[in-house]
Amino acid sequence: MENILFLAHRIPYPPNKGDKIRSYHFLSYLTVTYNVHLGAFIDDSNDWQFTKKLHTICAETFYLKINPLEAKIRSLRGLLTGEALSLPYYRNRAMQNWVDSTITKNSINKVFVFSSVMAQFIKSTHDVEMYVDFVDVDSDKWQQYAANKTGLSALIYQRESNHLHNYEKYIAAKAKFSIFVSEQEANLFKQLAPDLTKKIASINNGVDTSYFSPQQIFFSPYVLNDDVIVFTGAMDYWPNVDAVKWFAEDILPNILIKFPSIKFYIVGSRPTKIVKALANDSVVVTGSVEDIRPYILHAKLAVAPLRIARGIQNKVLEAMAMGKYVIATSAAMEGITYDKSLDVFIGDNIDDFSILLNNLLLKNIAEMESTNNRKYVIDNYSWSKNANKLVDLLLE
Repeated sequence: MENILFLAHRIPYPPNKGDKIRSYHFLSYLTVTYNVHLGAFIDDSNDWQFTKKLHTICAETFYLKINPLEAKIRSLRGLLTGEALSLPYYRNRAMQNWVDSTITKNSINKVFVFSSVMAQFIKSTHDVEMYVDFVDVDSDKWQQYAANKTGLSALIYQRESNHLHNYEKYIAAKAKFSIFVSEQEANLFKQLAPDLTKKIASINNGVDTSYFSPQQIFFSPYVLNDDVIVFTGAMDYWPNVDAVKWFAEDILPNILIKFPSIKFYIVGSRPTKIVKALANDSVVVTGSVEDIRPYILHAKLAVAPLRIARGIQNKVLEAMAMGKYVIATSAAMEGITYDKSLDVFIGDNIDDFSILLNNLLLKNIAEMESTNNRKYVIDNYSWSKNANKLVDLLLE
């Protein structure tokens, strides 16, 4: 089989959060066709235990520890070099040496880059075809951050947006194909880089619908007789933090007036101090859990009140795959083609979100399974369908 280099900014396993879900499934499908040489950073010490799993499916693996605090300090070099701070965050001589030697030693002529910051390790002297999965238009995400901050934070985020935008266009020009997580993201980038339109493609995320299935049998993790609204996601990710804070402080009090027994469960790893401070009699912050499926399955419904979002929200697709009704903001649904036949409801302000929730909570919990939502995910977001698009793209 042909050799291919796969670079990822974070070890693509376990598939328990957005970027790892996508990178792992792409990696696993590529190993069927290629001898994959994987290079990745590890920013969570708990992830070292999973390196053996990837070694069993890859021809070669190479990992480097990255300390988030040290990397943030290192990223400040970008202020002196006039580049996006994200680049020196990941810049690493050992990784560069491994990439150089691996390409030469294995006569590699194809490279798959997961996250644009990893493209800095591919030089013009390597003479390879580079395929870059940007996933989202990150420069636009930083623009959204800037719009929601004030003072120095807003200035730094705006600077990052501007510099990252220039870098994204530079990398896209070098790549054979630039890949985005949805047609909407791809179209946005085409507007930002109209001269590169023919080299821009979209490949949706997928969902393992056998794994995320309402037919699975799980004991309820909730207290008996509690009616639960659930949010799932990594709770050190600022858009998620902002979402649950907005919901808990501004929307939930409106719901508790009519439904005092409602509990809002925030289910996700590494909750920040802001998230932990939300905990009270009506809000439960679980921290990391072994399996999120019981929390989704036994909730009355799922919410995705994200005010800042890019791409496809896995939390929405996973809840839909498990037959849950979903209330989300339009930002959370941006990358998912909305169909009015779905049991998904859109609210972008406090009043609309509260009204939608109140109306749904009037339903009997036994009626709250949505076959429409599950069928939609099965038909449109299977990994076999979407990951095979990547394999086909690399053969063009």
